[in-house]
Amino acid sequence: MHTIVIGGGIIGLTTAYHLAREGRAVTVVDARAMGQGASDVNAGWVVPAVAGPVPAPGMVLSSLRWMVRPDSPLCIRPSVRPDFLRFMLGMWRHSNARDHRRGFEAHLRLAHGSMDLLDEYRADGLAFEMHGDGLLMVFLDGARLAHHTADLDLPRSHGLEPRVLVGDAVREHEPMLSDRVRGGIHFPHERYLDPGALVAALRARLGSLGVELVEDAPVDDVTVIGDRVTAISSRGRRFDADTYVLAAGAWTGQLSARFGEPLPVRSGKGYCVDTSPLPLRGAVNLSEAKVAVTPLDGRLRLAGTMELGGLDETIDEARVAAIRRAPEAYFRDWEPFPGATVARAGMRPMTPDGLPVIGRLGRLTNAYVSTGHGMLGVTLAPGTAAALTELIVHGRTAPALEPFASARFSGR
Repeated sequence: MHTIVIGGGIIGLTTAYHLAREGRAVTVVDARAMGQGASDVNAGWVVPAVAGPVPAPGMVLSSLRWMVRPDSPLCIRPSVRPDFLRFMLGMWRHSNARDHRRGFEAHLRLAHGSMDLLDEYRADGLAFEMHGDGLLMVFLDGARLAHHTADLDLPRSHGLEPRVLVGDAVREHEPMLSDRVRGGIHFPHERYLDPGALVAALRARLGSLGVELVEDAPVDDVTVIGDRVTAISSRGRRFDADTYVLAAGAWTGQLSARFGEPLPVRSGKGYCVDTSPLPLRGAVNLSEAKVAVTPLDGRLRLAGTMELGGLDETIDEARVAAIRRAPEAYFRDWEPFPGATVARAGMRPMTPDGLPVIGRLGRLTNAYVSTGHGMLGVTLAPGTAAALTELIVHGRTAPALEPFASARFSGR
């Protein structure tokens, strides 16, 4: 049996890897080079404990307030296109406590085995930088800390053991923090890794497993007969397979229409900047600034912002400058970016309800989809790949996949 995976990002590559380990012949087809964009331009966090969906209580008011700030953490590029308006109305409709909690629970179930699977990857010879030093979420505002403290029951119910640190207790845990930090929440079981190194390791292992990797091959045609996909084409080359997986990240919305099963997937652009290392004890979430700080070997990565708009990777310097400034309020003696630094942008695949779309692609009996992981691609990739492979190879739908079915968007 042969499977074609469309998309060579972290979701497509992990899916191809799990399928190949099950003995499937696999071809990965990507419009660009494998692993570009959001799969490399991210914080590298594996953080089930903070895996709530983007639509959340208060998002509507925050988004309206932030729209007038050129350097705000959230930017919505306005459009009168009906598909954009439907997307934003859907996102705002899901910005309530009930939907957010349900989505958070669904993400926790999907990510349940992520750490064990990453350890399996390392045992299988994938060489990539990974650290198990936990995540510290820090707050300048005591009221925001109290608000987040009230929502820790879900992580606790999944054995993630968050610990609230108030006042000097947070500086005892992380001495680099300034006196302006009022407190924090430490999640001891979270990890972080070098996402570019993980992608490179997956590519190398896929090659050794006999997986064909086809780059610079944008899909320009999909042949569907009845309820089956019979082929895809790119620049005159035809690709035939028994099953197909659409995992094209932010481009999935456009490509899904070629399959006759359009999905409301849009781009949420983010940025990262690497600079000189800082001796932090683990990853740090600058809560009010919404900037992720990741201490990797030999460098420090800052990542953040969410720009909802089109398929556009251009750099907004005002937002990059805000990311560079963010640590000043949180860290002692912060010296911003000695020497030259280069910002990069990547487009995360977003859905109106903030949940991925994983499973069968609409009515099609031999096509599947895996997209919409938003800011949780690294966190959810292993669990997603394992569950989707179980469905493709053995025809079994894991209970963890049920909230992510594409059928919830039927008719949109």
